[in-house]
Amino acid sequence: MRRLLYSGLALAAGTLLLSLAAGELLTRPVRARIGPPPPDLSAEPVHIPYGERQQVSGWFLPGRAGEGVVLLLHGVRGSRLEMLERARWLQREGIGSLALDLPSHGESSGDRISFGRREALGVQAALGWLRERLPEERLGAIGVSLGGASLLFAERQPELDALVLESVYPTITDAVQDRLVKRLGPAGAWAAPLLLLQIPLRLGLGVHELRPIEAIKDVRAPLLVASGTEDRSTRWVETEQLFAAAPEPKTLAAVPGAGHEDLRDFDTEAYEARLLPWLQSHLRKSPGQRGQTALGKMAA
Repeated sequence: MRRLLYSGLALAAGTLLLSLAAGELLTRPVRARIGPPPPDLSAEPVHIPYGERQQVSGWFLPGRAGEGVVLLLHGVRGSRLEMLERARWLQREGIGSLALDLPSHGESSGDRISFGRREALGVQAALGWLRERLPEERLGAIGVSLGGASLLFAERQPELDALVLESVYPTITDAVQDRLVKRLGPAGAWAAPLLLLQIPLRLGLGVHELRPIEAIKDVRAPLLVASGTEDRSTRWVETEQLFAAAPEPKTLAAVPGAGHEDLRDFDTEAYEARLLPWLQSHLRKSPGQRGQTALGKMAA
């Protein structure tokens, strides 16, 4: 009996230690030196200040006048490098972009990953920078996982002209539980509360503040929500719930067979064929509108 008690205590202690280690890993910054843009890329390094001595870094790729510009935001523990091929593709199509390192990632500042809530401040700064740099262009954004949550939590005023969310979690509770079940099986559902309890202690945020499914209700941009049908980190039913909470106009894009991975890499041809006309329909100005813009600039 005593041996059984000791074994139970040891198991509980081990579970707690593993939970604490996982909590540290999930919120620890993932900074890395990215360096200059590839030589073949027509891109400009940018560093955008915000808050109290904070900054986000990225690469700006210009496009053609009247085709629009897109903010590109990577997933958790990644960097702007994850969005590089999207940026290349958009530039080939004439659409400008800013591929950004989210706060606490890459070359951007930040002391903790906060699942989109504080990353939103860096996103707001980047949107402001793009509006100032290209005031006549329509502005869109593509956010993958953490990047999408950051966009939903950001103050997008004025609202974007096009918003793409890929593989975005509906609530932090879902996100933690899904990932633990994926790794530990059914026992992961029992371990999830131990990780969720750490969020207020590590981040000073309540679990109720990490609910993109509530933030999406305020979106007023044309919206495209995409996810893989085999995603076990953000299950398809959760993507449907997120989509259902969003107002019109909205489009749901299923990627058959894809998991929680880069949807463009999974099927590049299908991704570009679906997304390009959607982006162009919302970002491209008509020839008459471009002429008015040019005349306006000349008159100024």
